[in-house]
Amino acid sequence: MNKEKKLHEMSIEQLGELFPIIISDPSEKWPQIYQAERKLILESIPEAYIERIDHIGSTAVPDLKAKPTIDILLQVSKNSNANEIITAFKNLGYHYTEQPDNPPPHMMFVKGYTEQGFKGQAYHVHVRYKGDWNEIYFRDYLIKHKNIAKEYEELKLKLAAKYKNNREEYTNAKTDFIEKVNRLAKMNNAQKSISCS
Repeated sequence: MNKEKKLHEMSIEQLGELFPIIISDPSEKWPQIYQAERKLILESIPEAYIERIDHIGSTAVPDLKAKPTIDILLQVSKNSNANEIITAFKNLGYHYTEQPDNPPPHMMFVKGYTEQGFKGQAYHVHVRYKGDWNEIYFRDYLIKHKNIAKEYEELKLKLAAKYKNNREEYTNAKTDFIEKVNRLAKMNNAQKSISCS
C-alpha cells in the first residue's frame, strides 16, 4: 500500500510542486482576515506573554499584489513558556515548524497547508521576543512609498514566473531588494527621530 507522505517527510522539491508561488491581486479582505486571526491568537495565548502583534508581509500593504498568505509577527515576553505557545497554536490548527538557524525563541507556525496542497486561508505566524524587527520597517516603508511598493510588486511577479515551484530561490532572489528597503526605512526613521528631538 502506498502511504501518503506527511508534509515534514517531503523534500523541498516535492513541497515546491505542492505549494507553487501564486501572486494574487490585492484584496480588501486581507486586513479583515488578519483581524479575525489576531483575535483568535490573542484569546489563545496568555496575555502576560504578548508584547505586540502585527500584520506583516505584502498582504499588509494596501493595493499590493501578493501571495495570498497572511503573515503575522507575534512578539512575546522573555518569560513566555514556549511549550504553552506551541500547544495554543496547534489547538488553532497550526503546524509548528522549528527554526534552528534563527535566534530563539523564533518559532514559526503555518496553517492552510495539507498533504493535498493549499486548503482554506494560508497563514504564517512568526513568534519572537520583542525587538527592532525589519519586517515592520519594510511594511511601513512600502505603505508610505507607493513607487517602491510598485517596484517590489514587479520584482515578485518576475520571480514568481521564474521560480514558481522553488520557494527558497524565490525568497533568496528578493533579499537584495528587501535589504535595500530596510536600510532606507531605518535611515528615514533615524532622520525623523533627529528632527523630533
